[in-house]
Amino acid sequence: MTNGLIASMVLAIWLYLLAGRGAFWLARERDDGFPLGEGPWPVVAAIVPARDEAESVGYTVASLLRQDYPGEFKVILVDDQSGDGTAQIAREAAAALGASGRLTVLPGRELPAGWTGKLWAQHQGVTLAQNMPHLPTYLLFTDADIVFASDALARLVAWSQAGGYTLTSLMAKLRCKSLAERMFVPAFIFFFQMLYPFSWANDPRRATAAAAGGCMLVRRDALREAGGLAAIRGALIDDCALAKKLKGHGPIWIGLTERVCSVRAYPAIADVRRMVARTAYAQLDYSPLLLAATVFALAVIYLAPVALAVFAAGLARILGIVAWLAMALAFQPTLRFYRLSMAWGLALPAIAATYMAFTVDSAYQHARGRGGMWKGRAQGNVKGNVSELR
Repeated sequence: MTNGLIASMVLAIWLYLLAGRGAFWLARERDDGFPLGEGPWPVVAAIVPARDEAESVGYTVASLLRQDYPGEFKVILVDDQSGDGTAQIAREAAAALGASGRLTVLPGRELPAGWTGKLWAQHQGVTLAQNMPHLPTYLLFTDADIVFASDALARLVAWSQAGGYTLTSLMAKLRCKSLAERMFVPAFIFFFQMLYPFSWANDPRRATAAAAGGCMLVRRDALREAGGLAAIRGALIDDCALAKKLKGHGPIWIGLTERVCSVRAYPAIADVRRMVARTAYAQLDYSPLLLAATVFALAVIYLAPVALAVFAAGLARILGIVAWLAMALAFQPTLRFYRLSMAWGLALPAIAATYMAFTVDSAYQHARGRGGMWKGRAQGNVKGNVSELR
């Protein structure tokens, strides 16, 4: 295959990504237009699985209990056998706000076979919520490193009710301070939207389904109809697996936000590697063939433009440069969202190559029996309904 043919193919791929994949790169699906609403305000229960989250859980609990929500709102924190005082810090955060009565700390039971740790903790929280004196209409699934603006819940509920959504999810804005975070976090969001264009996920006519586990407002009755969390109990990429289930019972919605933020830090490249390697091979359904195909696709899409721009000549070089610039252009809206320099767009090939290495490492860790490693648990051999990204 000649350089010219390769260059034409690569440029055609980027033209398709820009024009034919749901305009994912424009990052237009956001909560900026969420109305505050005037009610009615149904009962909501937040469910927070927490395993050794002493550094962040106090901020999460405090932000939830500070919600300016006119309806009844309770917080259930499931302490998943933490050894660092997570439960006590959560109680102290609630007491400091005079809101101890709105926080329930549930000691997590031993993890049974066939469940991932997070889903088992969430399942216990759901069971408790279903026995509340006032049955919640919505369940807010969130993580113990997520902080909410005071109006976030009210806007979520109003938007969910207006659209009749079974699931409304916001992609929490990730911390982006260290060099490693600036290098990899925006690209993570960019790749996520490329794989699961939000406009397609939000379209009831399309099969695409996606959610972000840091903030998912779920209609309790729809979750029950979908089989509950037991239906996805083995999913490492639990948020998108849940979105796929719930989309079969009604419309879903996902978008970006600045009202919901993660405070989890990734100070070094090794921290990002562990985060990606935890689920990357699960995304490929633990298939060596899909791994090889993914590595090849990443090389063609992200590395070939650079190789052509540097080593080819004539028209092939020009097309390679155009493809590289198209790639950098596509990355700009995400970079603006994270308030980073436009120059990071030109570095996207190198960033993608590193993610490629992380994905291969994910397969290697799985082969060692350490797949899905999180908080001391290796969960990569639990297959269940593993299906989507994250």
